[in-house]
Amino acid sequence: MKLVMAIIKPFKLDAVREALTELGVQGLTVSEAKGFGRQKGQTEIYRGAEYEIEFVPKVRIDIVIDDDDVERVMETIRDAANTEKIGDGKIFVLDVTQSMRIRTGETGSDAL
Repeated sequence: MKLVMAIIKPFKLDAVREALTELGVQGLTVSEAKGFGRQKGQTEIYRGAEYEIEFVPKVRIDIVIDDDDVERVMETIRDAANTEKIGDGKIFVLDVTQSMRIRTGETGSDAL
C-alpha cells in the first residue's frame, strides 16, 4: 500500500476530486495547508496597500491506495491540478506498512 500526498491550489480541489472519483478512488482526506516553495510567497494588494503573503494557501490531499494504482493516481492528479503556472504543487508517495478499518477490524488492503 502507498500513501499519495498531493499539495495543490485550493481552486483545483473539485477538479481533482472528480477525476479521482471517475478513476475509482473510494476515499480521500483533504486538509487546508499553508506553505511556500520556489515562489517564496506572493505580493497582494488590499485597499491600495501592498503586502507580502509569506505562506500561500494550499490544499493537501491524502489517499491510501494499492501499489498497482500509484502511477494512474499520480497522473490523474497531475492532469487535473495542472495550471502550467508556478505553485501548482507537488505529489509525494510514501509506503504504508499497515492499515485497519476501525468498524470491522479488517487489515491491509481489505481495510481500504
